[in-house]
Amino acid sequence: MARVVVTGGAGFLGSHLSDRLLARGDEVICLDNLVTGSMANIEHLFGDDRFSFTRHDVSNHIWVPGPVDVVMHLASPASPVDFQRISIPILKVGALGTHNTLGLAKEKGAKFFLASTSEVYGDPEVHPQPETYWGNVNPIGPRGVYDEAKRFAEAMTMAYHRHHGLDVRIVRIFNTYGPRMRPDDGRVVSNFVTQALRGLPLTVYGDGSQSRSFCYVDDQIAGQLALLDSDHSGPINIGNDQEYTMLELANVVIRVTGSSSEIAFEPLPTDDPTRRRPDLTEASTKLSWKPLIDLETGLARTADHFASVIGL
Repeated sequence: MARVVVTGGAGFLGSHLSDRLLARGDEVICLDNLVTGSMANIEHLFGDDRFSFTRHDVSNHIWVPGPVDVVMHLASPASPVDFQRISIPILKVGALGTHNTLGLAKEKGAKFFLASTSEVYGDPEVHPQPETYWGNVNPIGPRGVYDEAKRFAEAMTMAYHRHHGLDVRIVRIFNTYGPRMRPDDGRVVSNFVTQALRGLPLTVYGDGSQSRSFCYVDDQIAGQLALLDSDHSGPINIGNDQEYTMLELANVVIRVTGSSSEIAFEPLPTDDPTRRRPDLTEASTKLSWKPLIDLETGLARTADHFASVIGL
């Protein structure tokens, strides 16, 4: 049994990670300021005496009593609608929050796990994206607050690894979806599914030819735990390498939900990446991991969750 601090533990990914850690016998200390996380995501865990929750902004000093074996830093808003709404807190949690969590891991002699993102690749000029690709990011664009916060977080993590000998892991998370996403978080899967369930037109930006690769949350968490338990420092891509255009995704959502929704086209947002697909060679060879859940199965589970949340 390990004693694990999970920042952002009440969020979409953090709550699923907490579930899996507890299921395998670990103790979880959840830290979250609930800016984008929700108590509804973790309320089922309060009956487990190996789970505790503290409302805290990790951009401020972190104090955790007792020993800690692992610090997993997932805290950060990650949706496009948040990039302008709370741009400075996003920069702070990527910079100050990473500094504070690294300091906690160093103080406790703990392993450190950073949740980074495929956004470090920006609008990639290399496709699919291997971990060796340095990216094509606009640092002053509207997405830059998230992209550069994560790039800085990776740099600081590796600095602690090289200078202090800290045992670190870095995961680059590609588009992940599933139950506990916020219905209004502005990500394409949540947008499409909620619009389809309500019979509204599905909003496709640009001409819909831009592509993404979508990983179901169970696969994402399995990949993260495989990395945590490995001896590979990272960074390493975890996602699904099946690529879909936005038009293809919209049509799959309409089919899965049985919706009569049509498709409406809107202008493409600034700096929206054209293509995004992970090269999973490292994950396959070093972690013996691959995604298992196909898109239709994952979307059906997600739609069931959203239907219950929005009361349909």
